[in-house]
Amino acid sequence: MKILVTGANGQLGQELQVVAKHYPQDVFIFVGRDEMPLNHPAQINSVLDHHNPDFIINAAAYTAVDKAESELELTDLVNHQAVASMAKWAKQHSVQLIHVSTDYVFQGDSSTPLTESEETNPINVYGSSKQKGEQAILQSGADAVIIRTAWVYSTYGANFVKTMIRLMTERDEISVISDQIGSPTYAYDLAMVILTIAHSDKWNAGIYHYSNEGKTSWYDFAIAIRDVRSLDCRIKPISTEQYPTPAKRPRYSLLDKTKIKDTFAIEIPNWEESLRLMVGKL
Repeated sequence: MKILVTGANGQLGQELQVVAKHYPQDVFIFVGRDEMPLNHPAQINSVLDHHNPDFIINAAAYTAVDKAESELELTDLVNHQAVASMAKWAKQHSVQLIHVSTDYVFQGDSSTPLTESEETNPINVYGSSKQKGEQAILQSGADAVIIRTAWVYSTYGANFVKTMIRLMTERDEISVISDQIGSPTYAYDLAMVILTIAHSDKWNAGIYHYSNEGKTSWYDFAIAIRDVRSLDCRIKPISTEQYPTPAKRPRYSLLDKTKIKDTFAIEIPNWEESLRLMVGKL
């Protein structure tokens, strides 16, 4: 199978390159923004025509949540229009597609884990652009799996875990938001799941949720990071209101993973277990 993966230089894209080594029978084509600029959707068809893949994994996105509030056009090009182009090409060429979406499509006012059938109602530009990307795939009729994930981190790129380790090494005390609830996702685990689904004989198109198991806040996540690294830093819990950002964040985005586990017979590690593995690799 010839698999084209977008977002080659992102956290998930780099983890997919690691996991791809478990599939020597496949030909992987990893493209970044230089090879396939998603802010120019017109060029996407020519890249796909050139490589003519059997399968597409879209791991690329505009993910600068706060900058998105002022870069509406760019955000829409990458997260919506480029996705629409990929989905249309996949439909026309009978190629399967896995697309990675986000918990930010939800409003975040739930109090129970969010299922795939929950109504989407994003509260920021990034979330809205990702919602439109999902809708474009569904409207295209492409044979696609959409995976919504949350709080992604990796040994690659910039993310919460690496930022916390740096800040806790530099400072005696930091403040972290304690009233936003969810579950982190180790990008390596997500990469494993994506390639498992790509090769599954149980392929079933639709929307799925994936994050690591368990429930936490950013504050408790930071505490766990500190303890795993044995760092000496005081962590002070603060409210969302005490840390204003250009983009609003969902207060509650814990994802229900029942559907993905049942459909593809997937076992999901607890977030604390995956955090220890990731920190051990740093």
